[in-house]
Amino acid sequence: MRPLEGMLVVTLEHAIAAPFCTRQLADLGARVIKVERPGEGDFARAYDSRTHGLASHFVWCNRSKESLTLDLKHPEGRAILQKLLERADVLVQNLAPGAAARMGLDHARLAAVNPRIVVCGISGYGDGGPYTEKKAYDLLIQSESGFVSITGTPEHPSKAGLSIADIAAGMYAYSSILAALLERGRTGQGRQIEISMLEAMAEWMGYPLYYTIDGQPPPVRAGAAHASIYPYGPFTCGDGKQVVLAVQHDREWTTFCEKVLLRPNLVQPYLGNAKRLAEREQLRVVIEQVCATLTAAQLVERLDAAQIANGQLNEIADLWQHPQLAARGRWTQIDSPAGPLPALYPPHHLQGSEPPPMGPVPALGAHTAAILGELGFADADVARLRAAKAI
Repeated sequence: MRPLEGMLVVTLEHAIAAPFCTRQLADLGARVIKVERPGEGDFARAYDSRTHGLASHFVWCNRSKESLTLDLKHPEGRAILQKLLERADVLVQNLAPGAAARMGLDHARLAAVNPRIVVCGISGYGDGGPYTEKKAYDLLIQSESGFVSITGTPEHPSKAGLSIADIAAGMYAYSSILAALLERGRTGQGRQIEISMLEAMAEWMGYPLYYTIDGQPPPVRAGAAHASIYPYGPFTCGDGKQVVLAVQHDREWTTFCEKVLLRPNLVQPYLGNAKRLAEREQLRVVIEQVCATLTAAQLVERLDAAQIANGQLNEIADLWQHPQLAARGRWTQIDSPAGPLPALYPPHHLQGSEPPPMGPVPALGAHTAAILGELGFADADVARLRAAKAI
């Protein structure tokens, strides 16, 4: 049995934050019904067509869900949603600011008919304050949170290559929902959860915040290297490949000099991370001179022998073929409207539990008729609702 088996999650979601959250719930066995606008659906369906004609973001975040099309501006569409929510364990939404409340989808009103429901709203800035009504997308929140200011090169600030503000909010929503379900097991009562993308990213910015306390200068933008630990970053080898290595403290620095660089004379002049950081340009020249005499494989061999942490600076193509993922059997297949697709199992490993369902990516509205049938609608009712464009 899976941990969330028997749980019903209804989600009014688009883009990444809420879909990423609810896919985690589906991976743990919850039944996730994704309510989408008829004819259009989640706008992430149209982001690109790189995955055999499907959108890469959508495939990533929406396996193992059921797609129900409802026009929530139509009275019968709203009535169907309310009927579904009467039996739901969780409602997740990341609609435009204020939209869920205007439709009566806050916990106070839903709990009047379903006191056990957990309601989770994800927004850009949270309810209250001057930014409440502002639209929020990932890059905007990366920027507002200061993350972009500490990322990139000295000349050019940069966003992260992934939607990390969405992912942060989605994971806090996921963990908060699990906590609320645990609490409900004791009290029998659901609750309202509010997740702000800005607050999720502000939490992730905790180290830079403390680093700059009392007006101290921010960490430098150091490209792929660490901003405040040295040496910790990529170095180019004689075969043109790059290896990322990490020296965290003076014991490792001593070992690194003696067994990797073969330059024990460097130990004493650069003891202390603050000294190494201050002299990083001089050290970089010395380290790169040694790396230039070695292939990447030879450098990794020395680093491993010295037990200095290291990794290859892989391309995305390398991740598809990563030997560790293959050895641990992390790849499987899922179905989709475009046919079978490769998929990674989720990172959690729950011993004794059934494996994640790894269900298909749903076509828009694929489950509408079946779900309405469960709610007591006959085939003729479904046909009438389709003709009325309520579903």
